[in-house]
Amino acid sequence: MAHDQDPSPNAGAANQKAIDDWLPITSSRNAKWWYAAFHNVTAMVGAGVLSLPYAMSELGWGPGSVIMILSWIITLYTLWQMVEMHEMVPGKRFDRYHELGQHAFGEKLGLWIVVPQQLTVEVGVNIVYMVTGGKSLKKFHETVCPNCSNIKTSYFIVIFASIHFVLSHLPNFNSISGVSLAAAVMSLSYSTVAWVASLEKGVQPDVDYSYRAKTKSDGVFHFLSGLGEVAFAFAGHNVVLEIQATIPSTPEKPSKGPMWKGVVLAYIVVALCYFPVAMIGYWVFGNAVEDNILISLEKPAWLIAIANMFVVIHVIGSYQIYAMPVFDMMETLLVKRWNFTPCFRLRFITRSLYVAFTMFVGIAVPFFGGLLGFFGGLAFAPTTYFLPCTMWLAIYKPKRFGLSWTTNWVCIVFGVLLMVLSPIGGLRTLILSAKNYQFFS
Repeated sequence: MAHDQDPSPNAGAANQKAIDDWLPITSSRNAKWWYAAFHNVTAMVGAGVLSLPYAMSELGWGPGSVIMILSWIITLYTLWQMVEMHEMVPGKRFDRYHELGQHAFGEKLGLWIVVPQQLTVEVGVNIVYMVTGGKSLKKFHETVCPNCSNIKTSYFIVIFASIHFVLSHLPNFNSISGVSLAAAVMSLSYSTVAWVASLEKGVQPDVDYSYRAKTKSDGVFHFLSGLGEVAFAFAGHNVVLEIQATIPSTPEKPSKGPMWKGVVLAYIVVALCYFPVAMIGYWVFGNAVEDNILISLEKPAWLIAIANMFVVIHVIGSYQIYAMPVFDMMETLLVKRWNFTPCFRLRFITRSLYVAFTMFVGIAVPFFGGLLGFFGGLAFAPTTYFLPCTMWLAIYKPKRFGLSWTTNWVCIVFGVLLMVLSPIGGLRTLILSAKNYQFFS
């Protein structure tokens, strides 16, 4: 498969350009600002929104509201930083998260800081979405046909994965914009179903807003895993530069203009999804709320069935958004480092293997959601809450104790606390529920 490099530098540059035109992130740069809006909504508003009332019940009214609002503000701020940094070097674009990391921390170190975290997030999210997609399909099937024979979750995960064996061969971000738009609309839809149905149900007669933990130590651990759930819900920054890379850019009209417009719209949608679901869900059910608000709602059956189908469609789009940078990394490695020829066959094999891998792990470890609180803090907090700030400090070197310097350090401290504390809660949940775990269930 390898080919001989042409010795002349012009041929080398042309060759590089041909490769860049083939790679999924850099191949098409004609996206509109509203593409950025729905790609960002799809990346941000995951099925994590449905567990926000549960996170609120672990955090309590006061701390829960504060952490939600703080997370919304901080992640919007770090997102703005990333949009700004995309083209801060004239004539160059940082199309991938790790390229920005390499600029900030040096070639080698930048790769080692960013890539493992970014891959943990993207592959982790893809595995979680395999499980979520399968479970939501199963729930849909059970709601629509309560008397049918029971089908194992693993079969539903395979059904869900089969969609991705087809979709993952779409070449780049712009080609999945239709899928992404559908997913963004769905996330708004099922969030709305969740809070409107809760309102309709009304506050439960024996509602209780006290902490569900009986002991002090339990309360602390619950609080920490609630932090992890919120961190997971706000983690969409891993694909921001990659989304911005699809927007055309000229010195007169840099891509940050349209991108920021898209981000602001996306963040308004995020607020419309997150805050009503978290607050109303907790207000109606108190600490009796399930870790997925749709389970607490049980009735009417048709509505729950539709909401579960919305989740499935949403997760299809989300999976693709998070898989695209992974495909890009794999293909870059194969083509640029190992000199494979860019062709359909190469892409077909690598992407099919990746989908098969996430499907297999999802089937083998169906309790992967429990791992989320753990990974949520470890990998999501850095890439979303404080890596952008660290890069900003490293590159722009703002004046010590100035506004920019102080703001960034506040975000870094908040993010580091999230990173250190939330895995503790997640790990304990894992240990406590380990006795009921079954592989391949």
